Amino acid sequence: MADPSSYRPKPGQIPDSPGVYKFRDDHRRVIYVGKAKSLRPRLSSYFQDLANLHPRTRTMVTTAASVEWTVVSTEVEALQLEYSWIKEYDPRFNVKYRDDKSYPYLAVTLNEDFPRVQVMRGAKKKGVRYFGPYGHAWAIRETVDLMLRVFPVRTCSAGVFKNAERTGRPCLLGYIGKCSAPCVGRVTPDEHRQLAEDFCDFMAGRTGAYIRRLEQRMAIAAEDMEYEKAGRLRDDIGALRRAMEKSAVVLADATDADLIAVAEDELEAAVQIFHVRGGRVRGQRGWVTDKVEAVDTAGLVEHALTQLYGEEIGDSVPKEVLVPALPEDPMATEALGQWLSERRGSQVSLRVPQRGDKKDLMATVGRNAQQSLVLHKTKRASDLTTRSRALEEIAGALGLDSVPLRIECFDISHLQGDDVVASMVVFEDGLARKGEYRRFQIKGFEGQDDVRSMHEVIGRRFKRYLAEKERTGEWTEEEEGPADQDPTSPAENGETAETAETAETGETGETGQNGRSGPSLKDDDGRPKRFAYPPQLVVVDGGQPQVAAAKRAMDELGIDDVAVCGLAKRLEEVWVPDDDDPVVLPRSSEGLYLLQRVRDEAHRFAITYQRAKRAKRIRTSPLDDVPGLGETRKQALIKHFGSVKKLRQATIEQICEVPGLGRKTAESVAVALAQAAPAAPAVNTATGEIMEDDGGSTHD
Repeated sequence: MADPSSYRPKPGQIPDSPGVYKFRDDHRRVIYVGKAKSLRPRLSSYFQDLANLHPRTRTMVTTAASVEWTVVSTEVEALQLEYSWIKEYDPRFNVKYRDDKSYPYLAVTLNEDFPRVQVMRGAKKKGVRYFGPYGHAWAIRETVDLMLRVFPVRTCSAGVFKNAERTGRPCLLGYIGKCSAPCVGRVTPDEHRQLAEDFCDFMAGRTGAYIRRLEQRMAIAAEDMEYEKAGRLRDDIGALRRAMEKSAVVLADATDADLIAVAEDELEAAVQIFHVRGGRVRGQRGWVTDKVEAVDTAGLVEHALTQLYGEEIGDSVPKEVLVPALPEDPMATEALGQWLSERRGSQVSLRVPQRGDKKDLMATVGRNAQQSLVLHKTKRASDLTTRSRALEEIAGALGLDSVPLRIECFDISHLQGDDVVASMVVFEDGLARKGEYRRFQIKGFEGQDDVRSMHEVIGRRFKRYLAEKERTGEWTEEEEGPADQDPTSPAENGETAETAETAETGETGETGQNGRSGPSLKDDDGRPKRFAYPPQLVVVDGGQPQVAAAKRAMDELGIDDVAVCGLAKRLEEVWVPDDDDPVVLPRSSEGLYLLQRVRDEAHRFAITYQRAKRAKRIRTSPLDDVPGLGETRKQALIKHFGSVKKLRQATIEQICEVPGLGRKTAESVAVALAQAAPAAPAVNTATGEIMEDDGGSTHD
C-alpha cells in the first residue's frame, strides 16, 4: 500500500485550469482517469486525510504511485480527452459499462449495389442503416417477415445471390413474392434500391403517410373493380399494421429520443436505455457496472452518455436525450450537451423530463433498471461466492500465501509436429481477461517436443516481464538483456491483434471483451503492455515434465515469487514442482473446476491458432512470393485467367492485359510461376479421376 503523500505534487505545481488527470500504479499502469473544470482543487481533494476519503477513492490513491495531468482549453475538450483515455487505458478504478450481450440490430446494407436486409451484431459499418437494438434476433426476423410482403427487399447472402445470378433461377422467396428477385433481373437496381429506401423510411417511423397512400390505392382499385389488386393491398396494409403493433406507441408526438434511467446501490449500478423513434420503442438495452469510484447519479449518467455515444455520429445520436439527473454545475451540463450536438451534427436537447408522457415513460425505464439490478445481484451473489471459494481452495491446496488473483495458463498445440504454437490465457478474479491473451510461435527448434516448447514459452513470457521492469526502473540488477524485446508489429490491412501474426516475436493478442480491438500494440506510458504484469500462479497444461520445464525456465531468470502447477488431463491431477505425488482435489471442488476452465480455455485458444496457421499454410500460392503483388491484384489475376495453371501458361503480354499490372510485375509473376513446381493434381479416390485446376477432369 502506497502513501499518497509520497507522490503528492508540490504546492503551486498543479494549474488552476480545465484538464484531465491520470493516476498510475507502481507498474506505470493507468488505474484512474478523471477530468476537472479546475485541476488544482480537484487533485488536492485526493491528498487529504485518508479517513475522510470515500472507501473506493482511498483504495485508488493507496494503489497509485504517481499522478499526472494534461491541460485543455474547455470542458468539452476535457470530456473528449477523458473518454479517449478511458477507452485506451481501460483503467481499473473507472466506471465502465459493459453490455451483458451483443445486441442484434436490423440492418439494411445501402452500401451494396443490391441492398440487403439482415440481422447484424457488433461494430457498425459505414453505409449501413441500423434499426434497434432489439432484445432478440427472432423479433427482428418476425418484423422483417411481415414487411417483406410490402417491401420485397433482398435478404439472401452474397453466395446465394451469385448462384441465382449464375443459374438464372431465384430462390424460394423470389417465387413466393417475398423478394423482388433482382438477381434474375425482375427489377432494376434503381427499383430495388427504392424498395430498400422505402423499407428504411417505414422503419424510421414515417408510417402514417405510407399506409394512407396504400389505402388510397386500395380504394381506387376497388372503384375500378380490380378486386384482386385491392385484396392484395388490403393484406399489405394488414401486414404493416401488425409490424407496427410489435413496437408500442409511447409518445404521441412522434418523438425521436433516448431515455436513460439508473438504479444503484452502494456497490453497483444498472443503466437501462429505451430507444424511441417515431414515438415507438424501437429498442432497449441495459448495462450493469461495479461502482469502483465514488460517483453520484449524475456522474453515472455522464459516464453512460460518453460510453453510449462516444463511437456514434449523425442520426445515431437522437435529437433528444432524457436522463434522470444532470450535473449540478450548469457549465458541465452545457459541455455535455455541446459534445452530443457535435456528435450528431445538429442541436441535441439534453434534459430531465418534468411532466407528461415523457416523465411517465422515464418511470417505466427506471423500473426496468431496478429490476435489472435486482436480477443481476441475485446472480452476482452466487458468482462472487463461488469464485472466491474457488480461489481460496486453489491457494489452500498449493500452499500459497494469498489467493491467486491473476492466473496465467499455457498450452502447446501442433499437428504431428508441424505448426507448433502455444497459448497464454489470463484469468483475473476468476474471470477470463481476453484482452491479455497471447499466442506464440515456437521458434527455438523444429519438431514435436512439448517439454522444450513449454520451457521456451515460459522463458519468453518472463523475459518480457523482466524487460518491462528494467525499462521502468523497477528492476535494477545487472542481467543479460531479454531475447524477445522486439515489439509486435501492427496488424496489417486493419486486422485486430486477434488475427494478425508477428513474424519477429511470434506473439499476438486476442480481441478484448468490450467488442473493439485487443490491447494497444504501442509500448508507451500507461498503455496496456504485452507482458508487463506478473501472475500469482502459472498453470501449464500437462503433468510433471511440463511443470518441471516451466519451473526451470523461471529459475533460470530468477523468478521466485510466482507459483507453478500443472493440470494433467487423464485424471485431472494437479502437479507442483519438486513433488513426486500430485495434489488431488475433490471432483466437486470449485477450485478444480476453475483450473479446468482455465486449462480448457488455453487449449481452445491454442488449437484455434494452430488451425488458422495450418489453413494459411495450405492456402499458400506461388504468387505469394512475387514482390509488390498484393491480395487485390492476386485475385484479379486468378479471376482473369481462371486458375494458376492457366496463368502459368500465359505469356507476359497476356498477363499485362490484367488491369493494374505493369510489364515489370508481369515479368516477376512469370518468373515466380516458372520457378515454382506445379502442385500435384487432386485425385478422386472413388473414381480414379485426376481433377484439373479449372474444374475439369481427365482419366488415367
